[in-house]
Amino acid sequence: MHFLDAWTELSFLDLGRLLAPIAMIVAATFLPGARTVRFTALGVALLLPLLGELALPLGWTLAWSALWIAIAWWGSGKGEGEPRAITRARGALESGTVGLGLGLALIAFLGAAVVRQDLSPEDARRTSWGLLVLGTGYLNLMLRRHLRRAALAFGAMGLGLQVLHGAARGVQLPDELPPAGALWLATAVAAGPALRLGWLRERTTGSAWVNDAHDLHD
Repeated sequence: MHFLDAWTELSFLDLGRLLAPIAMIVAATFLPGARTVRFTALGVALLLPLLGELALPLGWTLAWSALWIAIAWWGSGKGEGEPRAITRARGALESGTVGLGLGLALIAFLGAAVVRQDLSPEDARRTSWGLLVLGTGYLNLMLRRHLRRAALAFGAMGLGLQVLHGAARGVQLPDELPPAGALWLATAVAAGPALRLGWLRERTTGSAWVNDAHDLHD
């Protein structure tokens, strides 16, 4: 009940401020198309300055927004296209089903762990927000199977970890945690090569779909 109260006590404005970025990332996970990536990533970038739960100086908050703008621009490219006809539909369906099951199980497991903790309302919101975005990023990575979209998944996972980092700073000595910009740098290092590899794959083979690479190899 304490967990539910932590969310129901919020005003509609604060609730929308917290849930809007999650809704954007969920939409990018389940909806196809390059435009979906562009608009949802741009929406997250614009909403991040309102997310005080990041617990970051303004400069690093703007750096996160800039990273998501880069994902919106290069993560969508000219379009995703469709997987090649040689892609095995059965294999894609099986991998998607397994990915969906694992992603939802991870989110449920992490959510149950938060519910069992005796946290203050603010810590409960920040922790559950971070874990939900982290799990949704993992779900995106498992389901979409597109190299440029992987950058959005890494961005979501890094953003979730950043909010968890901010929550941890309230209960631990700052010297025991990574510097404020470490998670931003790690996220950029993960997303950058994914965007680069996707661009190279599209230039050389005409497709950045992971399934196409598997089938061409076979």
